[in-house]
Amino acid sequence: MTTTGRSATRRQMLAGTGALGVGIAFSGALSELFAGTAAAQGLGHTGYGPLVPDPKGLLDLPEGFRYRVLSREGDRLRSGEGKVPSNHDGMSAFAGREGRVHLVRNHENRADGKIPVPTIEGLTYDPAGKGGCTALTLDSRNNVLSERVAIAGTAVNCAGGPTPWGTWLTCEETEDKAGTNGYTKDHGFIFEVDPVDPRRTGAVPLTAMGRFQHEAIAVDPRRGVVYETEDAFEKPFGLFYRFLPKKPLGGRGSLRAGGRLQAMRVPGVPDLSTIQEIGAEFDDIEWVDVPDPQAAQTPIRFQDFGRGGITHAQKLEGCYWGGRSVYFVSSFARRSDGSTADHYGQIWRYDPEHCRLTLVIVFGPDTDIQMPGESPDNICLAPSGGLMVCEDGNGAQHVYGVTRRGEVYAMARGRQNIGTPEEPEWGEFAGVTFSPDGDTMYVNCYTPGTTFAVTGPWRR
Repeated sequence: MTTTGRSATRRQMLAGTGALGVGIAFSGALSELFAGTAAAQGLGHTGYGPLVPDPKGLLDLPEGFRYRVLSREGDRLRSGEGKVPSNHDGMSAFAGREGRVHLVRNHENRADGKIPVPTIEGLTYDPAGKGGCTALTLDSRNNVLSERVAIAGTAVNCAGGPTPWGTWLTCEETEDKAGTNGYTKDHGFIFEVDPVDPRRTGAVPLTAMGRFQHEAIAVDPRRGVVYETEDAFEKPFGLFYRFLPKKPLGGRGSLRAGGRLQAMRVPGVPDLSTIQEIGAEFDDIEWVDVPDPQAAQTPIRFQDFGRGGITHAQKLEGCYWGGRSVYFVSSFARRSDGSTADHYGQIWRYDPEHCRLTLVIVFGPDTDIQMPGESPDNICLAPSGGLMVCEDGNGAQHVYGVTRRGEVYAMARGRQNIGTPEEPEWGEFAGVTFSPDGDTMYVNCYTPGTTFAVTGPWRR
């Protein structure tokens, strides 16, 4: 194992001692995080100013920004197929003709989901599954032109990711098999969804990509390798995977041809939570074939990976491609849950060209639930040249911006109290993504399911 610590700034050292109240630290590799991307042309500002309370009680934003509610759970789908389903989660935006934008939105419904995705002939995998995706088409002013079912009969559709050929890979965050919770088919798969015409992709599980508690994916646009995160709820925790397709970058439907699923091994590091040094590097990353990708008898994370075992991490969630690397999030780790060490969120960078893994960002310590640094979840690149991070924790929920200089600022705060005055609860944010032109941020509130379009001086 080769571990190298980059030069530490005072900010990093304060974070390591717990003295950094705002709760976030960065390595010198942060600038690499945005290199080679369109977002890297931004100014890397320090934020847009304080949040202004929303008189409508939905979404607080900085002055000069405004939102539009595109869709809310329980409303009628414009297609007439039924109601807008519950539990809005992962989402992505795709360019359409004449300035249109196609949004594909996950619905993380379990077997007891409040409002299921309506079952549609030709788009339904398992009639007993209540999860799936809906697709919205917007005009250049974010007016909703259509809203319809994109895939149904799946389960616990959490996150996913876009492909270079313009489709969405939706991920089931479950390992339930046929006969469990009333399901008639095995679940825990990835499905491809065409945002323009979902019938071109149907409801076909991409079984070679593994059956496990999927969270998110990112595709290497040069090699076609698909990276996958696993958000396992109990120890042993999830793994970080890569899928080597037989037809890399083959376009819509090509992933059905199958391929090879592998899991990441960091020699000498069975649990990523033990790494606390900002900028720690590992140059000897190994990829080990998964013995049984279908997990017919044993969940993958329990399987025998031979001498040296395999590397686990708690709460592996967001995943995206930036520059020449893939980035993935561990939302938190807790000794009380079985992790080896505690942290309040990590962002890791894997460089496939050099087989190098680097700890880029560490969030924490958790000094105030209203402050940044608690349970980062979905992430995306922002047109300003930084990141947008969805918070999934306790208290009021935020979308935070992270600049290329390492400053953290509040971009949005949810106002939808779904609890009681004595025990307030706020719906988490999920699915943050930007329009292809960078002028609109789309984001979901998980509960009550709401999709927002946020416009304003993004490039200020």
